[in-house]
Amino acid sequence: MIKELDPVVLTENLPDEGLEAGDVGWVVMVHGEGAGFEVEFLTLAGETVSVVTVADRSVRPVAPKEIAHARKVA
Repeated sequence: MIKELDPVVLTENLPDEGLEAGDVGWVVMVHGEGAGFEVEFLTLAGETVSVVTVADRSVRPVAPKEIAHARKVA
């Protein structure tokens, strides 16, 4: 179960936000007992790229033995 402050992985592209599937963000709010989440996506330097509200199907928990991958954002 995903809860506030958990890291999550985006499962779909959100081009209007400049986000791609695989981007990692942190849950800042849980909506409707897990029906949706407000997620903050940051650069590795700590700059906020976007804060978005997404449905539960749009993110998944970070799995054991996953590693982050860096990419430039616009």
